[in-house]
Amino acid sequence: MADAWLIVGLGNPGPEYEKTRHNIGQMVIDELAREVGGSFKRHKARAQVLEGRLGIGGPKVILAKPLTYMNTSGGPVAGLAQFYGIDPDHVIMIHDELDIPFDTVKIKIGGGEGGHNGLRDTTKALGTKDYYRVRTGIGRPPGRMNTADFVLKPFSSTEAKVLPFLISNAADATRMLIEKGLLAAQQQFHSPS
Repeated sequence: MADAWLIVGLGNPGPEYEKTRHNIGQMVIDELAREVGGSFKRHKARAQVLEGRLGIGGPKVILAKPLTYMNTSGGPVAGLAQFYGIDPDHVIMIHDELDIPFDTVKIKIGGGEGGHNGLRDTTKALGTKDYYRVRTGIGRPPGRMNTADFVLKPFSSTEAKVLPFLISNAADATRMLIEKGLLAAQQQFHSPS
């Protein structure tokens, strides 16, 4: 499936994590799934997957939500990439990012993991850092709040009002990355609005 893309939304399984900052990647995958249509099915690689196309006649995509905890996301990602015959340069990880402000989307390929254990495990499992990342900004914890506590908390009521726009922007960034390439997506989403 040389033209297919594996798009993975990082997060933790279970209803208690569903609305937390750490699960924004899965929220974006759910947004893309509405466009693709159909429903997620359990895959032997320990993930929920939905196969389809982005838009009419658009590229083939496999949307995935690992069923493992964030720190062990790499196994499902590598398993799906192998199963579908997708190289790392056609893998897109959508994840929460502490190092950029809330309501900001940044796109890159390769680079460091910035302390993100889901990315670190994915890099180890794929054997390369050269996969795409749609970095969805959640900002830094306030005051002296522990980072682990912060990412596992739901969005504040103020953030919740803006959250649908952030999710929509991250979905749009993912779509543009696939359709027009990294540079076009960066120019669109990295420029100040």
